[in-house]
Amino acid sequence: MNMLLNTLYVTVQGAYVHLDNETVRIEADGKSVARIPLHHLSSLVMFGNVLVSPQLLAKCAKEGRSVAYFDINGRFSCRIEGPVSGNILLRHAQYKAYETLTVKVDIARNIVAGKIRNTRTLQRRSARESDCKEEADRLKANADRATEMLRRLERVDTLDEIRGIEGKVAREHFEVFPLMIKKQLRTDFEFTGRNRRPPRDKVNAMLSFIYTLLTHDAVSAIEGIGLDPREGFLHAIRPGRPALALDLVEEFRAMLGDRIVLAIVNRRQIGVKDFDVFPGGSVLLNDRGRKIVLAAYQNRKKEMIAHPLFKEKVAFGLLVHIQARILARYLRKDIPEYLPMLFR
Repeated sequence: MNMLLNTLYVTVQGAYVHLDNETVRIEADGKSVARIPLHHLSSLVMFGNVLVSPQLLAKCAKEGRSVAYFDINGRFSCRIEGPVSGNILLRHAQYKAYETLTVKVDIARNIVAGKIRNTRTLQRRSARESDCKEEADRLKANADRATEMLRRLERVDTLDEIRGIEGKVAREHFEVFPLMIKKQLRTDFEFTGRNRRPPRDKVNAMLSFIYTLLTHDAVSAIEGIGLDPREGFLHAIRPGRPALALDLVEEFRAMLGDRIVLAIVNRRQIGVKDFDVFPGGSVLLNDRGRKIVLAAYQNRKKEMIAHPLFKEKVAFGLLVHIQARILARYLRKDIPEYLPMLFR
């Protein structure tokens, strides 16, 4: 259970959330575990098997608070609101921001800055863990180049330039990605660069799969807050493309996606038998392989992290929801800039 940005997140399975005068009371296993004054809350978010009393739902609807439901895996189910909703105003602000080049550039720049910082963090951490000085030095040098790209990012003012910097940092990151895999495992998990549609090796198969999971979670978080997942700022909009979800995913690729893949490979949790190779050279996870990656992803989402902005521990699985709300606050002009998620 967490309360951030005036939003109550309830993840305790079997919890009962109800109204006690002007206070929200949360009970689990027959015990009261939390009491929060209702006027402190602007919205409630429930995950999985959480029961909310009709009285609390009615009061939230009447007073303009939204109640969003997600399944246990974080997939958006529904949102309950009263007859007067702020979502149309929020989406109008989103569409207006998309049409305002300076705002669009500012959001895209901060998203890419977050991605670069988190990529640099992963590289530096891997350099510290490396038992080969030469490889550690290459990782550090790559991280230093990422720092230079951050400085350059501050000076550009067009989307094409921002996308160019993001693409360069991503290419250089994947050039040193094999150095983060243990030497004795590099034959079975050979990686020569990012490829997809279809992936051509085992590492790319895992990266594509886990990036897809991240994107689904981002879409759910965006739908839960009432934003349009199809209209983004960094990624170009195309029919059927969740551009805004892809925007949010950028901040999480390195420290959630890449790090999980590296962990299950280096810990020997996955092997060559967990993949299928098809005619033409495409490589995909088989049923057992997908279960291994899914389990690692879901376990990671349950782990706790001290949020750098709020100084409070939250589950990894809530981070993308928090970022969606930070973006909504920026679009409503409640905060001066969009603040990306930065891992340490």
